[in-house]
Amino acid sequence: HKMAAAAGAEAEAEEEKRLSEGDLESGGDSDDEGDSDDEGDSDSSGDGEDEEKENEAEIQRLEEQLSINAFDYNCHLDLIKLLRQEGELVKLRRARQKMSELFPLTEEIWLDWLKDEIKMASESSDREKVYELFERAVKDYICPEIWLEYAQYSIGGIGQEGGIEKVRSIFERALTAVGLHVTKGTALWEAYREFENAILETAQPAPGSVPSPEQQQVLCSQLEKIHTLFRRQLGIPLLDMEASYAEYEEWSEEPIPETTIRNYKKALQQLEKCKPYEEALLGAETPKLAEYQAYIDFEMKAGDPARIQLIYERALAENCLVPDLWARYNRYLDRQLKVKELVLSAHDRAVRNCPWTVGLWIRYLLAMERHRVDHSIISEMFEKALNAGFIQATDYVDIWQAYLDYLRRRVDFTQDSSKELEELRSAFARAVEYLKQEVEERFSESGDPSCTIMQNWARVEARLCNNMQKARELWDNIMTKGNAKYANMWLEYYNLERAHGDTQHCRKALHRAVQCTSDYPEHVCEVLLTLERIEGTLEDWDAAVQKTENRLARVNEQRAKAAEKEAALAKQEEEKAEQRKQARAEKKASKKAKKTRIGDKRKADDEDEGEWGQEEGKNKINKRHRGEGDGVLPEEDMEVETGLFGRSAPAKTDGPANPKEKASTSRKDIPKVFHDSSKDKVTVFVSNLAYTMAEPEAKLMELFGSCGEVAEIRPVFSNKGTFRGYCYVQFKEEESARQALGLDRTAVEGRPMFVSPCVDKHKNPDFKVFRYSTTLEKHKLFISGLPFSCTKEELEEVCKAHGNVKDIRLVTNRAGKPKGLAYVEYENEAQASQAVLKMDGLTVKDHVIKVMISNPPLRKLPEAGRASTFPAPRQVYGARGKGRTQLSMMPRALQRQSNPVAKAENGMVQNSPATSSEPPAEPRKMSNADFAKMLLKK
Repeated sequence: HKMAAAAGAEAEAEEEKRLSEGDLESGGDSDDEGDSDDEGDSDSSGDGEDEEKENEAEIQRLEEQLSINAFDYNCHLDLIKLLRQEGELVKLRRARQKMSELFPLTEEIWLDWLKDEIKMASESSDREKVYELFERAVKDYICPEIWLEYAQYSIGGIGQEGGIEKVRSIFERALTAVGLHVTKGTALWEAYREFENAILETAQPAPGSVPSPEQQQVLCSQLEKIHTLFRRQLGIPLLDMEASYAEYEEWSEEPIPETTIRNYKKALQQLEKCKPYEEALLGAETPKLAEYQAYIDFEMKAGDPARIQLIYERALAENCLVPDLWARYNRYLDRQLKVKELVLSAHDRAVRNCPWTVGLWIRYLLAMERHRVDHSIISEMFEKALNAGFIQATDYVDIWQAYLDYLRRRVDFTQDSSKELEELRSAFARAVEYLKQEVEERFSESGDPSCTIMQNWARVEARLCNNMQKARELWDNIMTKGNAKYANMWLEYYNLERAHGDTQHCRKALHRAVQCTSDYPEHVCEVLLTLERIEGTLEDWDAAVQKTENRLARVNEQRAKAAEKEAALAKQEEEKAEQRKQARAEKKASKKAKKTRIGDKRKADDEDEGEWGQEEGKNKINKRHRGEGDGVLPEEDMEVETGLFGRSAPAKTDGPANPKEKASTSRKDIPKVFHDSSKDKVTVFVSNLAYTMAEPEAKLMELFGSCGEVAEIRPVFSNKGTFRGYCYVQFKEEESARQALGLDRTAVEGRPMFVSPCVDKHKNPDFKVFRYSTTLEKHKLFISGLPFSCTKEELEEVCKAHGNVKDIRLVTNRAGKPKGLAYVEYENEAQASQAVLKMDGLTVKDHVIKVMISNPPLRKLPEAGRASTFPAPRQVYGARGKGRTQLSMMPRALQRQSNPVAKAENGMVQNSPATSSEPPAEPRKMSNADFAKMLLKK
């Protein structure tokens, strides 16, 4: 009955298709009843034609884009969707074919494709093509729905020769692949049993007739098949096992065997252990990577290879763009299962899903070599790897090295010459040229500054081919690429020459090394002297000693000159600092004299007002300078801080000419209060505010009131009474201060407001506030070259086509103006890597943007007090150059005064050979504090 129903359904589908085509052909003759709708029909047909033209233009655009970049995944999807909508079956089949050759297709894409092909399959030859398509589909991912569709479709061909056995074969393969699936495996088992029950129904004799011995044998055989299916299913932990057990009890005329009952109970116990992991997967959000990893760890402890493979496949079906997950799966298959077809299939799917990950390609090449795949296939796969579009230049070095290692292992070096050896040498030469041409053109670097590939080539020639002449030529080429100044490169060549060459060439190499090395010449000199001490003659020894002494003398002379130059620069800086201090002292003195003259004038004006007036005037002056309450300061400290850096201004007698000046004058009368460091935990420091902010207290009270009860807001004003752009906000509760930190970077009057913890940097000099990571973040992109007019929404529209965007940050300066840079955070590393491949070089508003994985350059500060034996290497910055925040904001004169002993310890003054003969150092210069004390005493 099942088979008949399936065959009838197919016949109905064919008839429906034929009738629908007939309706379409005769559709114009069925609306003759009225002419009132003709105008409306013409309008709708016109709209349809316009839409059809737009779709055709879009299809042409997508095809052109794919001809430029065939790896544009989303472009493939859009093209397939449009072609299916337009009914372009030939083009649709071709588009799906191209996409399947480049990428593994998802379950949804395969099911749509298969259903379309099934509708068009009318002849037996077409059915075979659908079978082939199913075979390709089940290889991409392990999907229960595709296997179930495959098995049900095969039932339609049961009437062909060997049809029943073919259906059973497909069901058995499906059970092997997904029969252990805890949540979806039951459906496949039930479909298989229903098929066998349908066969049993057809084998039953007619009512009232006696079955022949042959019929009885067929019946018994078919019943045993169904019994076996029930027993196999009940031994596997699947959801709704209880219902399957009850169904077996009802169906079976015999008691259930004890062995089956024991296996069923054991499977139930296993199911209880699996349920927490299945429930976690059911409640988790995509991509569920952590939940799958916990499930994998659980199955790994149990040790069942089939179940481990299945849970890995389930995880990869939802996380197909996670390279680490593919790497762990492939490592398990390589080390544990070691089944050729299974291993190679997994590696192939890994590189098709994550072609930008060089590690997956390397493991694939190793797996093919391990399973003795034909050399031509391995070479073809290597060529595909070169075209995969790696993210870094070093990735190309790694893939070339892996391929060269494979070629080297193929060579029989006992023979003087062979085809494999010539191929190896040709590959080495091609690798060097490829890195020089292709990789440098794309990345502006070869990725192999130390010439490791050429070094390995030289080792192969020297050690395995006994061809030192070729090895020397290679090393000569290596040294001409800027490596002659490094001692370690010369010593590497020396060791090779020492092991496979002769003493003459060793001596020659070391003499050249002494002359050329600039980083560690002492080390090279020591190696040369050691060689001559062991093997050299007296003349060789004398020549080596003279050579090394002359070289070290020149090095010491150069270092002494560098130290003198640095000391002279330091002295110039000290003189400039002294001049600046004197200028500041003169300015302070003139301000003090001016205040005295103003005070004398006020005193003369108040002489006629009497004693009461004099006393009142004194009180006013004292209040302006001292303030009230806990913030009272001595009279001689005329300039005090309102915050950490703000200073009070001298009082003026003349009234302001306008309201703004009046407001500034009124702020100068505000009592000056020191910040209480004991309240740091309930206080935040707010900076980068606009200097023109009229009422900072009211504005900030409005902003920070939502975080909690504000105890006090203390804006900082300059000597003239103008707002300096920062203030202190003190809360009643510590939790409110923590919530206030969330307002960091909030736009206030067109500028980003900075909110940071209130920390005294004099007590905590190492404290830094930077809310963003400065290390490598593989899930985050750095984008440069953006137009300044690009908004966050516009950038998100571009980026979300390549993955789920979690956050976008446009980089601005302190005034809030864009710098053309942005950071885009994706959900995982795979999406970010895919976005780099697709977005790098993209044009946004006539600007070509650069996209790379976020990896800010290191910002190292020199260690104080550390001796410098060799010249400091030139500072190397990252791809984005030297950051502005690497500049020290403290005057250099103050930096030196804060650590006067460092000069002597660094060997720049007292221990320098150039300065050892100079007269004793001058008396110690006064610090800022000493100078201030002297001035105030006067």
